[in-house]
Amino acid sequence: MLLLSYLILGACAGLIAGLFGIGGGLIIVPVLVFSFGMQGMSPEVLTHVAVGTSLATIVVTSLSSVRTHHLKQGVRWDVFKPLAVGIVVGAFLGVKTAAQLSGPVLQLLIGCFAILIAIQMGLGLKPRPTREVPKPFGLGVVGSFIGYGSALFGIGGGSMTTPYLSWSNVRIQQAIGTSAACGLPIAITGALVNIQQGWDHPALMEWSLGYVYLPAFVGIVLTSAWFARYGARLAHALPERTLKRAFAVLLLLVGIRFLSTALSTV
Repeated sequence: MLLLSYLILGACAGLIAGLFGIGGGLIIVPVLVFSFGMQGMSPEVLTHVAVGTSLATIVVTSLSSVRTHHLKQGVRWDVFKPLAVGIVVGAFLGVKTAAQLSGPVLQLLIGCFAILIAIQMGLGLKPRPTREVPKPFGLGVVGSFIGYGSALFGIGGGSMTTPYLSWSNVRIQQAIGTSAACGLPIAITGALVNIQQGWDHPALMEWSLGYVYLPAFVGIVLTSAWFARYGARLAHALPERTLKRAFAVLLLLVGIRFLSTALSTV
């Protein structure tokens, strides 16, 4: 039954990652937190393991999603390269910051972030494309902030990268595709540093590789890769306004739940 829940979670996360370019971590992290809690994982580490496991699964999801977007000429590689440099630095620092926070404080931050993204998606708040893409140095600086926040929250960064690129006059399909590509360096860096940070932690459950829980990782990636390709195709074919509003309601509920749980334990 537990494996089935991870397979379903992977399917939902992959579809969301490919369809919206926002990264499946916005779904994976909250569900893993609740799932690990029911499994009896120590509150000391369960949020960190949820973040680390999410980033590890996004490595696989990003590879699948990026390939589909690339075939549809949806990735601006000239923009991706300087962004990726800053992303790696920011992601490294983000994981290091998360490791210094308690589980409840980390949940509090994730809950606030989920609510902000829900409001942005639900109201359709988007910056108007009033500027041009910065020079490589500027993109690197932006990438460092994106990488930091993404690694801290266990997401692929699309909720920040896509609006920023759209604001910079990048066509929306290419903004989504480039955002999906940026999820790869975020996930690789974040997953590796989470493995290092959690290595041999006494509170971890069996089958943990640092802050990555391998049974959840395997179950999620078995379905997320295929559904990420399907979601990427839908992103180029379907209007997404109604879907985004429904997803925003779900995120709002998740954020409120995180806040209430965290505030009761902080």
